[in-house]
Amino acid sequence: MTEAFSSFSPVTLALFAGLFTYLLTALGASGVLFIRQASSRILDLMLGSAAGIMIAASFWSLLAPSIELSEKSGGIKWLPPALGFLLGAGFLRVVDMLLPHLHPGLSESETEGIKTSLKKTTLLVLAVTLHNIPEGLAIGVAFGSLATQGETISLMGAVSLAIGIGIQNIPEGLAISLPLRGEGFSRGKSFFYGQLSGIVEPVAALLGAVAVSMVQPILPYALSFAAGAMIYVVVEELIPESQAKGNSDIATTGTIIGFTVMMVLDVALG
Repeated sequence: MTEAFSSFSPVTLALFAGLFTYLLTALGASGVLFIRQASSRILDLMLGSAAGIMIAASFWSLLAPSIELSEKSGGIKWLPPALGFLLGAGFLRVVDMLLPHLHPGLSESETEGIKTSLKKTTLLVLAVTLHNIPEGLAIGVAFGSLATQGETISLMGAVSLAIGIGIQNIPEGLAISLPLRGEGFSRGKSFFYGQLSGIVEPVAALLGAVAVSMVQPILPYALSFAAGAMIYVVVEELIPESQAKGNSDIATTGTIIGFTVMMVLDVALG
């Protein structure tokens, strides 16, 4: 399998991977074309599994390689992973404060970010887009690192990260399209806006890969930055959303299952 990808540059592979995860977001959003309403227990199970996948990916695919690179550099081995992690979480915190967005199931009075006159549809899409920024960055950094430290992050390790993020994008796409359908939008418009939230992933993946390829010393910081951003999304949004409707047991089960799936993917392929 690695031979099939050997003719492509890491930046090109990152773009392909970002497009792959976007397509799985669109696949999840397409569920609104076939079902009118999903059980809240099923949605919370899926959101919980998405959280588990992101937690596992943050460690095995991002933080662990960052720590390994830091140990090889000969400097303060804990500094790049710790600083990058804090910067990543801080970056998402700032974006969360500034970007107007509204989480599914909430009223417009509960819109987060700066005050805006944007429509509820746009605010809902922006909420899921916020999730996808760190995911795209993580993919880009992982593939971009192949140009500098292939022995630390293998091609299959980067592929497993893309597969894991793609899997958890399916419930995210559904989680945005179904509430839009419930707001009275047609199936076609609900699908359109649901898939639209994933377009940022290939863009972020491309930017992450280019940045790492051009400035190699930032790699351990970039890896942990992506991890911090992903963990922020999990703790601040995915886990609370998955447990807000009283389905904490099923949501927690989903988190454990998602974590295990991503761990197996990374260990088996990476």
